[in-house]
Amino acid sequence: MAVKDSVLEALLSNKDQYLSGEELSGRLGVSRAAVCKAVKVLRNEGYEIDAVTNRGYMMPSDDTAISEAAVRNALPASLRGMDLFVCDVLDSTNLEARRLVLGEQCRTPAVVICRQQTAGRGRLGRSFFSPRDDGLYLSVVIRPDFDISRSSLVTVAAAAATSEAIDETCGCASQIKWVNDIYLKGKKVCGILTEATTDFETGQIDSLIIGIGINTSERSFPPELKDIAGSVSEEGLNGHEKALLAASVIEKVVRYTKDLTGFMDSYRSRSLILGKNITVYTGKYRKDPTQELGGRPAFAVEIEDGGGLVVEYEDGSRQTLTSGEVSIRL
Repeated sequence: MAVKDSVLEALLSNKDQYLSGEELSGRLGVSRAAVCKAVKVLRNEGYEIDAVTNRGYMMPSDDTAISEAAVRNALPASLRGMDLFVCDVLDSTNLEARRLVLGEQCRTPAVVICRQQTAGRGRLGRSFFSPRDDGLYLSVVIRPDFDISRSSLVTVAAAAATSEAIDETCGCASQIKWVNDIYLKGKKVCGILTEATTDFETGQIDSLIIGIGINTSERSFPPELKDIAGSVSEEGLNGHEKALLAASVIEKVVRYTKDLTGFMDSYRSRSLILGKNITVYTGKYRKDPTQELGGRPAFAVEIEDGGGLVVEYEDGSRQTLTSGEVSIRL
């Protein structure tokens, strides 16, 4: 581990406590000059580090920046050596992951995380609001070892994994709106976008990129989002808490997508729509979530093992939805 990452890990593990340069150099087996240089680099990367003469260095507990060292430290031992890229600003983590895959610059599974997205994207071409340090923005790259006909289950698996991670890490009780949106207290707190990269020679899917955007604070929400979007934390998450959440999401996504088993019961139990009246939108979508378009009233009956949503319409006919958008009739 680089000196910078070792210093960062030590400061993250001792939030709101001063560590002297002498203590850090002795603990890490490097010179005090190397510690000072590492602190300077971390500050240039955006980390808030206090320095007081005769006391040392300290990272405030309200620092919101996420770090590679903190994420790796929170991962299970089996995943700590994975390719993990933590960036400051990206157009989108999915686009960066695609560039890494196409450039053969990463192994799988791999993860891309950033503090801010300038062109965050959701399903159906919608934008995803991604302000600096107010969300956890990550993409997990996997290479499918399963029959490609089951690839639609990847998004279902990722939704179950992310909802579980949010609840376990943040003490929440989140729910999933079929297929891939996660809600808390009636507001959307997370969106998931799964995309594929294709081998041009074989025409087969080479890898799947699972983009996950979780709101960790509401302080930057514009007025038009305040009634429909929420956050996993009322106070907002600091960098260390984001790292714990990221590690939990990564571990569960990798585990569930390895053989696409072990998550359907959890997914169903977290459903926001089962047993409720909904409106089914097919063929014509709402890029603006505030815009009302015509849909077909239905009742959400069940979610099949393949992830399809069984609905019953007012005339008694049933349909299994495998794509499209479902909105709850409020």
